[in-house]
Amino acid sequence: MKALARLALAAGLLLAAPAGAEDGYDLWLRMRAFPDATVLRHGDTATLRLAEAELRHGLAAPLPLVVTTAADPALAPLRLPFAGLGDEGYLVRPAMLGGRQVLVVAGNTDRGTLYGAFALIRHAATGGDIRTAALRSAPRLPLRMLDHWDNIDGTVERGYAGQSLWDWWTLPDHRNPRYADYARANASIGINGTVLNNVNAKADSLTAPYIAKAAALADVFRPWGIRVYLSARFSAPIELGGLKTADPRDPAVAAWWRTKADEIYRAIPDFGGFLVKANSEGQPGPRDYGASHADGANMLAAALAPHGGTVIWRAFVYAETDPTDRAKQAYEEFKPLDGTFAANVLVQVKNGAIDFQPREPFHPLFGAMPRTRVMAEFQITKEYLGFATHLAYLGPLFAETLRADTGRGKQRVADTLAGMAGVANIGRDRDWSGSTFNQANWYAFGRLAWDPSLAPDAIAREWAQQTFGTDPEVVDTVTAMMAGSREAVVDYTGALGLAHLMATGHHYGPGPWVKDLARPEWNPVYYHRADANGIGFDRTRTGSDAVDQYAPRVARRFADPRTTPERDLLWFHHLAWNRRMADGRTLWEDLVAHYDHGVAYVDGMAHQWATLRPHIDAERWQKTATFLAIQAREARWWRDASLAYWMSVNHLPLPPGVAAPAHDLAWYEAQRFPHAPGNPK
Repeated sequence: MKALARLALAAGLLLAAPAGAEDGYDLWLRMRAFPDATVLRHGDTATLRLAEAELRHGLAAPLPLVVTTAADPALAPLRLPFAGLGDEGYLVRPAMLGGRQVLVVAGNTDRGTLYGAFALIRHAATGGDIRTAALRSAPRLPLRMLDHWDNIDGTVERGYAGQSLWDWWTLPDHRNPRYADYARANASIGINGTVLNNVNAKADSLTAPYIAKAAALADVFRPWGIRVYLSARFSAPIELGGLKTADPRDPAVAAWWRTKADEIYRAIPDFGGFLVKANSEGQPGPRDYGASHADGANMLAAALAPHGGTVIWRAFVYAETDPTDRAKQAYEEFKPLDGTFAANVLVQVKNGAIDFQPREPFHPLFGAMPRTRVMAEFQITKEYLGFATHLAYLGPLFAETLRADTGRGKQRVADTLAGMAGVANIGRDRDWSGSTFNQANWYAFGRLAWDPSLAPDAIAREWAQQTFGTDPEVVDTVTAMMAGSREAVVDYTGALGLAHLMATGHHYGPGPWVKDLARPEWNPVYYHRADANGIGFDRTRTGSDAVDQYAPRVARRFADPRTTPERDLLWFHHLAWNRRMADGRTLWEDLVAHYDHGVAYVDGMAHQWATLRPHIDAERWQKTATFLAIQAREARWWRDASLAYWMSVNHLPLPPGVAAPAHDLAWYEAQRFPHAPGNPK
């Protein structure tokens, strides 16, 4: 062991902490301190001091490290290529400085330098040689943000990692050290913004006491390059200001928001701005007054503009006023407004047109609003992918959307974006995200927000190397498990384009039979349309015609079941149970095979993980093994309950050799889970 440690030191590699007591708190930043490391800092800002500390903590460098910025006169003779790096890009280069060989870590700003320090640590942790490190990168997207669905009472909507990380009761006085650790983890993957409170916002979040609490967090986050944002309740002028209206066209309403913005910026000079959920799921908004989303967003934007703030206006809207197809509503409301939003407005669009389902085709708004700044919203917390206990690596889900062809020239979804937001999976659990493997989704989101062209498998590998060490057996096994894990969840919850099949309210477990909820689009039967003749939602011109919201080339592909990718088939088409699929099986046989494949994949992950027991610390190994056992049980539950229901509708037998459900349909329908997590009442 000592020989290995000396070898690693000689090679200049980052050393992960040895196996032992390990609760996951250190995430992918499991380094040892090297007090003898030579790190020379040119300049004295809080952020440069952090970069210095990270390198001193994380690297046993075989040559001096120089932490600086492009403005450093000492760098001028080197003519380093800082052009094009912007405010956040970084450069790492070997160089001769002051007569000796050094490694320069720098950016145009100290924030870029900090990102460069973390990039060098990542490079070393994943097998790179520090002596020849030549790293250069700038973020593709300017805004890379986490949305916390945290409530001021400490609960987290759709959160599965315990209570809120923010202790609003003791803020602003007590600044828990975890706040800085949270900011550090985000900075290590390039996240530069965080929304502190739930999009289902309380007006209280905009009162003076809560502004002071947000300011305390902003002070902690600022040196790490992170700006804070607040979700704003649109009706706050009524609830806090005593006005009788929140109509964005009313001068008194606009004046109230200007005064509120001034108050916030006095406390938080670099406040990022407001995130707004309006006219969706009962939230107030401009349409309550006959005004448009642009009217509402632009009124708030005018209040923030003098301070450099941004309004992020969510396009997640649906209402009972459009009973034909919930998937169409966001496009119908926002597409006509293209070009009418103020320059400091971002329209935030979910990755798919329904609601963070295990798989959805990309949202038709991507690429359809060329005169509007658009950002993508993903869900890192796994509301529909097994909560905290199911292993589902979401890198492939994020990349699937980012790389989708919009049908407009060679434009991919990522090419249309000005930012990415991820609904956070972070809570007060010691391992931050409810399980070790959930940390990988936080990590993958940050890496892809920085560079959407990164390969999900490569991200999984670098995460595994930093999280578990560089033992090839461990890294190869972990990345193999992760590679197909999201697809397995799709298979056992609803393959071939099926969606929204979960139980009511808490969204835990299967409920494809649900049909008695007050609004049609709340019911799973609305989405699968299964009957004796077939299954799937017809979104072609013979149905809701949602396909025509896509660019013509994409619309033509989705309109024909022969050219629709089979993974999306039942999203766009209602097809006969006996339709022949590409593999020669009938649709029914193929659907059953997907359920069985999903269950088998989970069983395989459990077996793979068992082989790593000698190589993983006991605490993390045992928790993951326990969760895989839960996942295996629940995957079978999903499979059996779903097949029992489909057979009650199509009256078809299971293919030969396929195991029957463990119980009858009535048993599955009778299951109740009134206290499932993430659904505070």
